[in-house]
Amino acid sequence: MSTATPQSEVDQDNPLVEGLERLPVHPTSLVIFGATGDLAHRKLLPALYNLAHEGALPERFELIGVGRRDQEHSDFRESTLVSIERFCRRRPEKGVLTGLLADIRYVQGSFDDDQIYEELARTLAEFDEQAGRPLDRIFYLSTAPEFFPLIAGKLGEAGLNRHEDVSVRIVIEKPFGYDLASARKLNAQLLEVFDEPQIFRIDHYLGKETVQNLMAMRFANALFEPVWNRNYIDNVQITAGEDIGIGSRAGYYEGAGALRDLVQNHMLQLLALLAMEPPTAFTADRLRDEKLKVLEAIVPPDVSDVPSMAVRAQYGPGVVGGERVPGYRQEEGVAPDSRTQTYAALRLHVSNWRWAGVPFYLRTGKRLARKLTEIAVILRPVPHIALQSSGSVGIQANQIVFTLQPDEGVSVSIGAKIPGSGMRIRPVNMEFRYGTSFLSESPEAYERLILDAMRGDATLFTRNDEIEALWGIIDPILEAWAADTISEIPQYPAGSAGPEESNALMDGGRIWRRL
Repeated sequence: MSTATPQSEVDQDNPLVEGLERLPVHPTSLVIFGATGDLAHRKLLPALYNLAHEGALPERFELIGVGRRDQEHSDFRESTLVSIERFCRRRPEKGVLTGLLADIRYVQGSFDDDQIYEELARTLAEFDEQAGRPLDRIFYLSTAPEFFPLIAGKLGEAGLNRHEDVSVRIVIEKPFGYDLASARKLNAQLLEVFDEPQIFRIDHYLGKETVQNLMAMRFANALFEPVWNRNYIDNVQITAGEDIGIGSRAGYYEGAGALRDLVQNHMLQLLALLAMEPPTAFTADRLRDEKLKVLEAIVPPDVSDVPSMAVRAQYGPGVVGGERVPGYRQEEGVAPDSRTQTYAALRLHVSNWRWAGVPFYLRTGKRLARKLTEIAVILRPVPHIALQSSGSVGIQANQIVFTLQPDEGVSVSIGAKIPGSGMRIRPVNMEFRYGTSFLSESPEAYERLILDAMRGDATLFTRNDEIEALWGIIDPILEAWAADTISEIPQYPAGSAGPEESNALMDGGRIWRRL
């Protein structure tokens, strides 16, 4: 297919788009395993349309879906069209859709069936012949995790894991392992077939513009980096709250829980990006080297210490959005005596020179008061109290808040004088929002990550040693919670800010930011 750039005419001479990247991408064939699944239709296929709309896809781009559902190429094309129209962040344009889906293919079969890999090889060869040259190949595993080693092994057996003339890459969705031992095993299985530079372990949080702005704010502004240490920062709070329940995901969630679902991957990655040292270069390995140093500086807790640094809970019945909702144990598919946590909160410390003594508080939960993902860097309060007076909120600590959702942006709270004759102070915010600062809205995370995978840029993907370091922090907590089969798991009302027990983690008179 060839892709147009509908945006180009609008971009000309527009100062708001100055510096926005339009880097070339090598001609590519993208193969999505699990192409009939929820992730593919809600996220991946709409992301591909948006890339096509922006003119970011290569001039030659081919799409192949692989799934167990029995359907023809035309059926897959129609279902893809419906998903793009339903889930895309912009109204699809007919011309772009036509170009994107003109030669879309579908390969049907079970993932352990050698025939689908033979058919896949024939289809890839056909696309190469049509293009007059070999195309880069990306295999995107949007499947249940138990199929990751199976598919990788079958690709190797079919000789699809290498090509002497072009790049071959494999993209692995989360969860990557169930604990440290299973993560190590999966790494070993993948590395038997692919080299580490070929493996792209995806964490969609890292594709969000605000996450990348953590680095830009720190390292491109003299205002922030001098205070980014234990001398000025009192604590850091990372929150990933959701107002929804588990929906139809009971089968997955019962075996995962909040700690595995969000803390082990997304939230610890955010902590690493926020706390890392400046890399010598913004290349994949240099950046990931610095993140790894932070993760290795977080001393995993002893099992006996877990009750004092980690809290788990489940949501009970409550009211969300004015409607009564059931508790977790009343959800369809959940055991009535389930001990799976829907809320997890931790207090961690990074034991290095920059961060010694600064607590990092992490919390995530389902059915909380509202949907919010943010990183709040809370500075130490100023010592001078002369500005305290009646009718004044008083001097409060400055806060730098990176909001990932629902509205991506950055805010800085500062103390300002209230108009009038007295010296009365209250906090005010200076805010940056993508929608008002740039021409286009912030792209979806999957758009950036798919494009980076096509370019072979692994900067925003997770390396094998990072994966093992992440699990090394979480494993003792999982072990302690699994061993405790007697204590009752705290309950919190749906629609609340979480369990009261989480306040015990906040030492030194600190409090959680309001949800």
